Amino acid sequence: MSERNLPEAFRRLLEAVDAKRPRTVIQHLLKHGQITTEDLQTRYGYNHPPRAIRDVRELGIPIDTFRVTGSDGRSIAAYRFGDPKQVRAALMGRTAFAAGLKNELLENPGTRCNIYLEEFPAQELQIDHRIPFEIAGDHPASADPDRYLLLCASANRAKSWSCEHCTNWKQKDPKICKSCYWAYPEEYTHVAMREIRRLDILWRDDEISDYENLRKVSSIARQEIPEYVKSVLRKIFSGKES
Repeated sequence: MSERNLPEAFRRLLEAVDAKRPRTVIQHLLKHGQITTEDLQTRYGYNHPPRAIRDVRELGIPIDTFRVTGSDGRSIAAYRFGDPKQVRAALMGRTAFAAGLKNELLENPGTRCNIYLEEFPAQELQIDHRIPFEIAGDHPASADPDRYLLLCASANRAKSWSCEHCTNWKQKDPKICKSCYWAYPEEYTHVAMREIRRLDILWRDDEISDYENLRKVSSIARQEIPEYVKSVLRKIFSGKES
């Protein structure tokens, strides 16, 4: 949809956005009609393009995704305004979480990231929907803490990227999300519809020397760290090491 064909109410909504990242996307779309992941990375310096697009969607502004050919000849994602009739008028900015929700989430499991299972200062943990808003929306019982996770910034970015590249992002079936690692890492059967299992480990403070030792021995074994760890575990489970 070209800029001149945008309804006036929709245009006013766009002009009201003042946050830098979504406004950058919106202004580019108004001028050029579409924006690609390549534009977001090379022109604007956003290393996580889907996050910038999600910022716009979280303002209630519909964005359609399609594919184009990038400068290197590969297929890349591109975005344009969707149907203005699909504006979520009630959603202005990131969902306003109920007062006290974070405190409830901090009670269990405490000040830990639900994905990395590591301690973080409470102010560094972010509330995130277990099932993305874009798939399940909000519910009358939106203050129910069971519907949310506390994530560190890194885990939140990883979850966003994985969800937005999952085929269920278009199917929008909440049942699929309910058995996904990113929604329920405590008990899951797939990771973004892929039959895999994952373990995220962080080394911090005094543990960093352990990581450096692991890096050295994996290098000697000519294996990447994840593969080396798997090989050690296989030996343990097969009884070759005590």
